[in-house]
Amino acid sequence: MNRVDFKNIIHAEELKAKNAPTKHKIFVCCGAGCISSGADNVMKKLQEEIKNRGLEDIEVVPTGCMGPCNQGPLVKFKPGNTVYQKIDCVNIGEVVKSQIVDKKPLEDLLLFSEHREKPFVNAEEDPYFKKQLKIALKDCGDVHPEKIEDYLLHDGYKALDKALFEMSPEDVISEIKQSRLRGRGGAGYPTGLKWETVYRHVNDQKYIICNGDEGDPGAFMDRSVLEGNPHRILEGMTIAGYAVGANKGYAYIRGEYPLAIKRFEAAIKAAKKLGVLGKNILGTNFSFDVEVRIGAGAFVCGEETALIASIEGRRGTPSPRPPYPAESGLWGKPTLINNVETMASIAPIILKGGEWYSEIGTAKSAGTKVFALAGKINYAGLIEVPMGTTLREIVFDIGGGIQGDGQFKAAQTGGPSGGCIPAEHLDVKMDYEELMKLGSIMGSGGLIVMDENSDMVDVARFFMEFCVDESCGKCVPCRVGTKMMHDLLQKVCENKATQLDIERLEELAVYVKECSLCGLGGSAPNPLLSTLRHFRHEYDTRVQPVRKSENLVHQ
Repeated sequence: MNRVDFKNIIHAEELKAKNAPTKHKIFVCCGAGCISSGADNVMKKLQEEIKNRGLEDIEVVPTGCMGPCNQGPLVKFKPGNTVYQKIDCVNIGEVVKSQIVDKKPLEDLLLFSEHREKPFVNAEEDPYFKKQLKIALKDCGDVHPEKIEDYLLHDGYKALDKALFEMSPEDVISEIKQSRLRGRGGAGYPTGLKWETVYRHVNDQKYIICNGDEGDPGAFMDRSVLEGNPHRILEGMTIAGYAVGANKGYAYIRGEYPLAIKRFEAAIKAAKKLGVLGKNILGTNFSFDVEVRIGAGAFVCGEETALIASIEGRRGTPSPRPPYPAESGLWGKPTLINNVETMASIAPIILKGGEWYSEIGTAKSAGTKVFALAGKINYAGLIEVPMGTTLREIVFDIGGGIQGDGQFKAAQTGGPSGGCIPAEHLDVKMDYEELMKLGSIMGSGGLIVMDENSDMVDVARFFMEFCVDESCGKCVPCRVGTKMMHDLLQKVCENKATQLDIERLEELAVYVKECSLCGLGGSAPNPLLSTLRHFRHEYDTRVQPVRKSENLVHQ
């Protein structure tokens, strides 16, 4: 396919008609969360209902995650953006009759109806959505993830077309640099600089890797994007390949995400068939292909060098750096590694410009961030907000506050690598710099909310136990140090520790943090240190008096 053929497809009258604003469509959330609540059966029952009522002109579309995961299964009607929650095979008929036949919304089943005096008929007016700005998540919940035509309806592959025919590789990199996009995998390294580094390394072979190996407890951002809009990731990877001079890409996806793998592989086949992936893309001299590599669920494989080892068929353990993957990565070749959310942000930046993206967010943290909102929160799920949105806005305006009218105590950000933010810092701006000041990190976007009943020592013990289990064991500081810290935290939880044990914990945290080979060990003490910093009294009230003999041994 050449560019003219592609333009003809995206401008075809039948495609425009399918996306007409007045076209009636019913969207059923078929993300992993809603499927676990019975969305597949709801989908079948809805199709039967539409057929039995003679409404075959209404299209029923399975989609990815719509956001409010604990309210599923979710069904959305367009035009109007009317969303119904907790739909089952019993009430779906009543919803169709009320919404389509009687043209009167069924208020008792509208989204968040149990927490609103009067629920919003247009869900986009609800604070849950109104406070969000979706860029990486844009169109998730509005496209059929296994139909490339749906992606084309939402400007799919137009950014790739623009990059190939209107921009040089240097122009693309310049646009990404201007956007001030930072890697969304956790480290926050400037994406444009990473791309430029790979571009400058001259080699006959370069690689692109999309890191879909999120393993933080409570995190499901990458999974939802891969399930809901896989072509957005493919387009971002292909643009990256063009920019840095790579012709081969790998999507590394956790084996626990079978639906994401299935939909991404279907997207690869459809993209090749259309001609936007593979040899001589859109008739140009640029060729780029993508393969899926399935991870075995090792948390450490989120680290770049461990991930590379796993793709190469070796045990997934980290290697000392330098050299960095940008210079010597996959099979010793220059390799660009970005996570799913980063790749999902590329196409909008190319279409709308780096300056547009850079004006969103804060001075040092541009753009938006996706969070997996979980824990003691009324509206758990997937959200995307501008950088700099306060924690208070996320918890109370978007998340609907604490379950059961409880009191907010803390929020854990960054998973096992992050820290806990106490109530006195509810107005902290959620960006890289502000979170680091509080001893936490942005991480990949896990955000776990805790109420007054949460035991912060036990929270630190839980995350330390996770790090002990996930340590690859290659270096002593991580392998031994995390186990020692976990055992001491267990003593505190059992009210058997002394103040000397707390001092040992603090000493060990420094050694493990400074001496570990990779980021897993280097960040493992963070939850411990942040809870010691903000909730020291919960440790101190549990320690036992130091016996004289113990004190002499310690000295």
